[in-house]
Amino acid sequence: MKNASILVVDDEKTIRMSLSIALESPGMEIDTAVNGEDALEKLREREYDLILLDLRMPGMDGMEVLRRVRDIRPDIRVVIITAYGTIESAVEAMKLGAADFIQKPFAPAEIRDLVRTVINRDTIDEKKAADYASHFELAKRCIAERHFDAAAEHAREAVSHDSSRPEAFNLLGVLREMEKDIPGAQKYYRTALALDPTYEPSRKNIERTAHWEKDGVIIVGDIQPQKGK
Repeated sequence: MKNASILVVDDEKTIRMSLSIALESPGMEIDTAVNGEDALEKLREREYDLILLDLRMPGMDGMEVLRRVRDIRPDIRVVIITAYGTIESAVEAMKLGAADFIQKPFAPAEIRDLVRTVINRDTIDEKKAADYASHFELAKRCIAERHFDAAAEHAREAVSHDSSRPEAFNLLGVLREMEKDIPGAQKYYRTALALDPTYEPSRKNIERTAHWEKDGVIIVGDIQPQKGK
């Protein structure tokens, strides 16, 4: 992984410390911010390659920080840190150009791998992409650039290279969820889980989207909508 400067934004001291320790390595510069206002101030003072941003913070929350980051530094990669109850918000954050998200609790190896993957996405040559992994990562890169149609195309290309893996189907589900097409999203999530019953992201996505309210209508998975009470 190339050298990188990372800003960790979280109101919990233990999270800031654990992330700083997990990411500490030669060539990595780790800075921290205690809240959204602190993060924006630091962004005005120096350059960062990546932000790890908690969604739930007192005062200015992570979504508002992300919106402002897009005005200040539209090129910077942002990884959302979320809890189970805020995954829907993490999906919404991807519509604003979040590069990825990770759910608490996570192991140090998980965050190191994710940071490495996000930073290395920029080095992929789209013209030379010829396998599942390349197209899958290009799909994630397109989401960060808010090119959602291109993201879906790359995810489908990944499936065409290997239709036995769940990740691209799950990502297609996320893209449908961004459009509030919950029945369509669940079909992709269920396909991913059928391919690999141990794939936790799809199982959690199915559970999470089991009851979705839109315009006063309760959508239950891919079952016909019922009027909310």
